[in-house]
Amino acid sequence: MKPGERIRAEIEGRIRSGEWQPGHRIPFEHELVRAHGCSRATVSKALEMLARAGLIERRRKAGSFVAHPRVHSAVLEVPDLAKVVAERGLAYRWQRLKCELQDGSVVITGLHHAGDEPYCIEQREISLAAVPEAETQTFAEEAPGTWLLKRVPWSEARHRISAVMPTAAEARLLGIPRTACLRIERWTWRGGDPVTSVSQLFPGDRHDLIADFAPSV
Repeated sequence: MKPGERIRAEIEGRIRSGEWQPGHRIPFEHELVRAHGCSRATVSKALEMLARAGLIERRRKAGSFVAHPRVHSAVLEVPDLAKVVAERGLAYRWQRLKCELQDGSVVITGLHHAGDEPYCIEQREISLAAVPEAETQTFAEEAPGTWLLKRVPWSEARHRISAVMPTAAEARLLGIPRTACLRIERWTWRGGDPVTSVSQLFPGDRHDLIADFAPSV
């Protein structure tokens, strides 16, 4: 195996095995040169290929770090975040922060986790007129979005997507500095009657929205 391939395989193996977690600093280039007995150009090329694969982030003057896995969801679907996170090979956990009745609705605030880190702040309102059984749910063990998708069909949906600056409290919950985040707002109806509305806030570097489409003919 060539030195560059060996470097890539070793770093990728440590990342995928979980030995090196997101945010872990990769050895500096001069350290890798000394460890593998190769040129700095070979090391730089190997790191660049790892960066292109989304496994590491290269920061000028600071070095290279294990990247936070980006989680993808489809723009035109109503995704189950538990399933989306699991499909990326990460452990999923829901943390309910608050659940209360307000004006004929159940309002739930909570935090989705991917791996060991916060992934999304969610605030959801469920109409009791459309979903009366939600009144008896605590949503302590299962996220409300997952619960709804299993039980309540919807016929119409609307998305609004925006880049926003989180509040100081939101940044603390997500464990990030105050930097641009992605906010997804979604409304769903069944036969013209509102079912739920939700606002989800993601760190901007950890979530992608994708859509497949073809030209009209």
